Amino acid sequence: MQAEGFNYSDERFADIQLLRYRLNGFENLTLQQKRLIYFLSEATLWGRDITFDQFGKYNLGIRKMLEQIYVRFEGDRERSDFKALETYLKRVWFSNGIYHHYGCEKFEPGFSEEYLREVLASVVGEDLGAYEQLFPVIFNPEMLPKRVNKADGADVVETSACNFYENVSQQEVEDFYGAMKDADDPEPISYGLNSTLVKRDGQLQEEKWFAGGKYGAVIRKIIYWLRKAMDVAENEQQRTYICTLIRYYETGDLRLFNQYCIEWVSEHESRVDFINGFIEVYGDPLGLKGSWEGIVEYKDLEATRRTQLISDNAQWFEDHSPVDPRFRKPEVKGVTANVICAAMLGGDEYPSTAIGINLPNADWIRAEHGSKSVTIGNLTEAYNKAARGNGFREEFVIDAETIALIDKYGDVCDDLHTDLHECLGHGSGQLLPGVDPDALKNYGNTIEEARADLFGLYYIADDKLVELGLTPDKEAYKSQYYTYMMNGLMTQLTRIKPGHQIEEAHMRNRALIARWCMEHGDAIELVKRDGKTFVSITDYEALRHLIARLLAEIQRIKSEGDFEAARQLVEKYAVKVDAHLHEEILSRYAKLDLAPYKGFLNPVMTPVTDEQGEITDVTLDYTEGYADQMLRYSRDYSLL
Repeated sequence: MQAEGFNYSDERFADIQLLRYRLNGFENLTLQQKRLIYFLSEATLWGRDITFDQFGKYNLGIRKMLEQIYVRFEGDRERSDFKALETYLKRVWFSNGIYHHYGCEKFEPGFSEEYLREVLASVVGEDLGAYEQLFPVIFNPEMLPKRVNKADGADVVETSACNFYENVSQQEVEDFYGAMKDADDPEPISYGLNSTLVKRDGQLQEEKWFAGGKYGAVIRKIIYWLRKAMDVAENEQQRTYICTLIRYYETGDLRLFNQYCIEWVSEHESRVDFINGFIEVYGDPLGLKGSWEGIVEYKDLEATRRTQLISDNAQWFEDHSPVDPRFRKPEVKGVTANVICAAMLGGDEYPSTAIGINLPNADWIRAEHGSKSVTIGNLTEAYNKAARGNGFREEFVIDAETIALIDKYGDVCDDLHTDLHECLGHGSGQLLPGVDPDALKNYGNTIEEARADLFGLYYIADDKLVELGLTPDKEAYKSQYYTYMMNGLMTQLTRIKPGHQIEEAHMRNRALIARWCMEHGDAIELVKRDGKTFVSITDYEALRHLIARLLAEIQRIKSEGDFEAARQLVEKYAVKVDAHLHEEILSRYAKLDLAPYKGFLNPVMTPVTDEQGEITDVTLDYTEGYADQMLRYSRDYSLL
């Protein structure tokens, strides 16, 4: 499909707009690179059921029950009840379970239990005994209501429905892993990253996720495709880290995971790269357990020149950071940044995905070996193309002058802030000796995202970026300051239901920054015009000074492991919602008829083979529909 005929927007339902992303330049890759991408893509698609199960113990059962109905029901498919069931299933597919992918609240079915029983019986027969345990999970709002609960004062383990723990309390989890940690270990493992912690017969034990343990059937499939990828690796170092990843999957040994991270972060020559494993911990209220995710990628060589400029100057940025020198890295090691094209998304990266990634997460590996940062250019391209002319800026930006500023600089500065956030923000700073990386507990994710965002916001306004040619002039940064503050103070509220608080870590981080800056200076305020609320930035330079102050404090909290300060900051600035402002924003947004959340359909990747079965090419098809893709994945990549 050629660029001029590419349709980025696809199906829409509930609060979701599905988009398609294009694999720019895929046809120019070598056959070896195409084979590698195909094998890694298969490994990526196989992990889907793991993520479903991690996000709730009943998710797979509910999904499979609803898919049977969707495929086999022969009754009235135009009836409103069936349409509501269809939308519910599409939401389950999108969120890898029955909980909203952002807010984590359980979906409310738009159909009755009686209707579900009726249509299910027409498909599977009158005996619904195998399904009885699923009905209260769907229809009782008090049963397992939130996937991740971070409410202050709650036992966040007992009140979260995520499937990382069984019959244990928050205190038991903290004590269990606290007893394992050795403060003198210079190379600690990520305790608990790849296991379910359960209590059986009064004893705590870990159920490890590896080829011979929990999720073993799926992990063995992933290993199969990783072995094929290893055979066509682009260089020996890439082959080595794929081999180490396989050994980790085979054993569940987190020391091997550390070794894999070190080998992976040290390899820079390949065009193709990937992430595959139990990585990010946002799905665990305590930030310990890794949700399974996968992404296959290849470098956008032209756009990467921008990010390489940033990484080449990483030491300068670290040395000039407005934080206490004790918290700066004296030597920044191994920081690399690339703009990449996503080729396949899976698990916790699909259908909703990040636009930037920085790994590995272990602070000591970052300090000693560096990090890899990516900005996902073809996903950003899809977002930008789909948003053109949708009326959002005209409704929420304060005046025509500011709209013109954002139109001129917005795309450039959005990408640049993502680069700075991922490449430098997450890679900056250091913990003081003896500080537990998990000291901030359920506030750790929000503080870390705020730290990275603040680092990017501070430097996007720096003359150094003009000097490097990364921003066109000294005015460009203002577009990012305005859209960021507008989002943090107002427009991200479009993603929250009336009466709800802010739950998701990235949303909390944005609210924290914007509200703190508004309270601690006169640079930014909310003003009323013709009955509508707008963000007004009266002094951009003063706003940068406020950002510097907050960055210094956030870095101190992280470096010292100051849990109480983190708690106070997050609870005061990042959680609560002004009900009147929220009502206004939702009303204005509803008139635009936009979906607040976006996600992606994957391309269909098909190998072309010769008479001997050897792959001679890989073709791409962008036309597969959402339901068709989801049902195909459930049919072809499901073993749990």
